[in-house]
Amino acid sequence: MEKRDRKKINMTFDKGVVVPSLIFIIGVCIFAVIFPTAINNFLNQVKDVVFVNLNWVYVWCVTIFVIFLVFLMFSRYGKIRLGNNDSKPEHSFFSWIAMLFAAGMGIGLMYFSVAEPMQHYTSEAFANNNSINRAKNAQLYTFFHWGIHAWAIYGLVGLTLAYFSYRYRLPLSLRSCLYPLLKNKINGKWGSLIDVFALCSTFFGITTTLGFGVVQINSGLVKLNILPESSFIYQVIIVLILVSCSVISATSGVNKGIKLLSNINILAAVALMLFVLFLGPTGYLIGSFTNGLGNYVNSFFDLTFNTHVYEEETLPWFYNWTILYWAWWISWSPFVGIFMARISKGRTIKEFIAAVLILPTAFNFIWMSVFGNSAIWIDLNETGGALSDMVSDPDSLLFQFFEYLPLTGLLSYLSISIIMIFFVTSADSGIMVMNSISSQNAANPPKWQMVFWGTLLAVLALMLLNAGGLQALQTMTLLTALPFAVIMLLFAISLMKALVIDQDYYERGMSVSTIPWSGEFWKQRLKQIVSFKDRDAVDKFIMEDVQQAFNELKEEFENNGISVKVNRYQNPVKLVFEIKHDIVNDFTYGVKSQKHVVSEFLVDDDNLPEMPTKNSYYPKSFFGDSREGYDVQYFTKNELISDVLKHYERFVKIVAEESNEMFISAHSNEIKD
Repeated sequence: MEKRDRKKINMTFDKGVVVPSLIFIIGVCIFAVIFPTAINNFLNQVKDVVFVNLNWVYVWCVTIFVIFLVFLMFSRYGKIRLGNNDSKPEHSFFSWIAMLFAAGMGIGLMYFSVAEPMQHYTSEAFANNNSINRAKNAQLYTFFHWGIHAWAIYGLVGLTLAYFSYRYRLPLSLRSCLYPLLKNKINGKWGSLIDVFALCSTFFGITTTLGFGVVQINSGLVKLNILPESSFIYQVIIVLILVSCSVISATSGVNKGIKLLSNINILAAVALMLFVLFLGPTGYLIGSFTNGLGNYVNSFFDLTFNTHVYEEETLPWFYNWTILYWAWWISWSPFVGIFMARISKGRTIKEFIAAVLILPTAFNFIWMSVFGNSAIWIDLNETGGALSDMVSDPDSLLFQFFEYLPLTGLLSYLSISIIMIFFVTSADSGIMVMNSISSQNAANPPKWQMVFWGTLLAVLALMLLNAGGLQALQTMTLLTALPFAVIMLLFAISLMKALVIDQDYYERGMSVSTIPWSGEFWKQRLKQIVSFKDRDAVDKFIMEDVQQAFNELKEEFENNGISVKVNRYQNPVKLVFEIKHDIVNDFTYGVKSQKHVVSEFLVDDDNLPEMPTKNSYYPKSFFGDSREGYDVQYFTKNELISDVLKHYERFVKIVAEESNEMFISAHSNEIKD
């Protein structure tokens, strides 16, 4: 009985992923706790070297992601569903968008809503500009950092994961994204290495974000006089309460806790934004949003490719903002991508990309315009620069901003509530994703595993927060973005390769070889279909069956006054039926031995045609022009003769048309002496 009970509570962890991940996660956190300053200084030096010398890698990678997704959205591949062709979405459109948004931006949207525009506005990089241009720049660069480029990073990972998980029925794991390139090797050490990277990246990203989120929550509660001070003991209490809620939400599943909290949060965020819009300088905000949107559209390509190489005074700003943001979004993309994929089954590729690129981007633009432009307007017109003086304290800047609006208390309470829910929705999504990665997307993982990841998050976040090691962990997370950006390029290649195969599978018609079939020789043809030929068998078919057909056809052509040559070649074996012409191009119809590598599934499956090796051969037709030939192994002698005549009839009709003279002539375009 005891043995049976132990089996029932057996974990679903993949030890090849979990053990090395935990060793690395705990080891890094311990070093960051013991030597926070030294580790942070060292990692910052490495980051500076990477950002200064390899910033173009980030720029090009993110640009390629945007172009690739836009191409897919408008291509014929956009109609393909993330699942079977008859799959239906599991979540309503509103709930789907709410969950995408909550996981993708979360606390960051609250933390930077006022802080980022104000920091761009006061940045020394733009100090030479007047206040109006600095305000425009602040909005433009905030749009750039929180717009289409950020969501393209998330979208590529999410789309690739969803496609291979629901279309190819592979595990919801990053290793699955490389299936077309690695095939079954994804189940080996390379696949495990990718998942270890994803698990560590997800853990570090969530840990640092939650750590900084706790500080902002603590600061807000002090502003509201709910807590007497910002101290570690209160941060411990906040973390314990919110992580407990996150674990409860994660264990209840996507359809319950996560969806409910995401829906509540998006509605609360919209309510807060409308309050600020109507309590602040409404006309100015609507006008500045319109102006900013036009400025973003007009500057899109310049922003995308700008490396500031000719503007040395702005280079430090460029490294610390744009490149840091691209690295941050990339480092977060395994977590957000897996969560996106998990909730997107049944959507079409076009629907997924359009929703991911456009809707969250539009909301971010409105949000950042309302909060950021309100803060800049208040700083210019009402405070005499008081908000500018606080840009070094982003934790409390949002709440200080509310001090200059009516209903300050209501806005602050609502903001604290939203930040807390964002905290929970980010943490519960992260816990669910980490459990999914660590258990290879097992169907029913035990709930204690969710508790384990939640507890580990809370303990390590608090340790780092107390020791001042969060900054080091964040820096290391940014550094991991560089290799993962290259891996994401491989994701794009894999996805494109798979989509081409997918489209070809559903659009491919019957083989040309089967067109003349009448059923007369069905037994013989079935035998041919279920057997594969080696090279000798194909060479024999060409030199006997094809030779006989060509010879009979040659004799009949010559009876009609047309001279024909039948040429034989070796290595590879091929036979060519050729009619020479003086003025027009020659008519050529040939058959050659063609090698074909078959799928391993065909070799291994006992209920498919027997195939001793992966290499097969078949007789393939070819022509005098660049048209693609086809398999002729099923043709009888008369059918092969008929096929040659069909091509000859096409040839005669083309050369008979006066409009084709210059194109079909072999000599008319030559320069004569």
